[in-house]
Amino acid sequence: MANKFHDNLIVSSSPHIVTESDTTRLMGSVLLALAPSLIASIYIFGFRALLLSVICVAASVLFEYVYNVITHKKQTVRDLSAALTGLLIAFNVPSNFPIWQAVLGCLFAIVVVKQLFGGIGRNFSNPAITARIFLFISFAGNMSTWPVTRLDSGADAVTGATPLALYAEGSRDQIPDLLRMFLGFHGGSTGEVCALALLIGGIYLIVRKVISPIIPCAFIGTVFVFGFIATGSLHWALFHVLAGGVMLGAFFMATDYVTSPKLPLGQLLFGIGCGIITMSIRLFGSYPEGVSFSILLMNLCTPLLNNLSYKFYLKGGAK
Repeated sequence: MANKFHDNLIVSSSPHIVTESDTTRLMGSVLLALAPSLIASIYIFGFRALLLSVICVAASVLFEYVYNVITHKKQTVRDLSAALTGLLIAFNVPSNFPIWQAVLGCLFAIVVVKQLFGGIGRNFSNPAITARIFLFISFAGNMSTWPVTRLDSGADAVTGATPLALYAEGSRDQIPDLLRMFLGFHGGSTGEVCALALLIGGIYLIVRKVISPIIPCAFIGTVFVFGFIATGSLHWALFHVLAGGVMLGAFFMATDYVTSPKLPLGQLLFGIGCGIITMSIRLFGSYPEGVSFSILLMNLCTPLLNNLSYKFYLKGGAK
């Protein structure tokens, strides 16, 4: 019994995909799930959101193509992983972000984080989330300048603060109501503001069994519980779920096949860890947002979580 269970729980290098067409189909499903968010971002922020997304996708595909040509590696642009990385990078920056800086982020994600570590299946962290941190550190001013939404276009200002920034400053009376945050009419990165669109895409991925619901539910649930304990308010607990990159991170980046745990226990701990780190940074750190840092730190813990959960299930199976 123990040996049979042991054979069924061998954890090998990711992703566990048999053919290139399987990879393309999976990446295509995620791109399709992001379509509602792309449409919402264009409506909320205007044509600039579409332009930024198209350029980031094209740049990421081009960088992967050129790298494979230079290194004489098999061409992998058709698997759509580079296209997905590019779209996620566009979603993780403000819609008014300088194009050349976004392209630099794509170069960092594709060449440094992905290809130099061996390509898809070997990168140690999610390329898009690492690129966001790289851009945040390199261009902090532009990464913290948020254009107003179409709903606010009649105002004199062209930029404004995000709900999390207002929360950190103590200006809670200026924070949009929960419905407006759910629909995305507030400042933020291009693809993270509309919780409704992200929820639609996330449910689609779960129903199609492209991702497991464990990480998103653990991540979002931990943020909610942590927020409720810290504030004693259901309203502010929901605020922390809807604000910032929680929904985008939970459904589309924390669930990355390569950099997240493979077994349910590891996925549960991964999601809880993301939620705890996110809320710790939001409430006690110097930055108003912590989603990117939480996913990156938990990516680094993935081998440990895989080993821990593997031993846990092996021990349980031996009994």
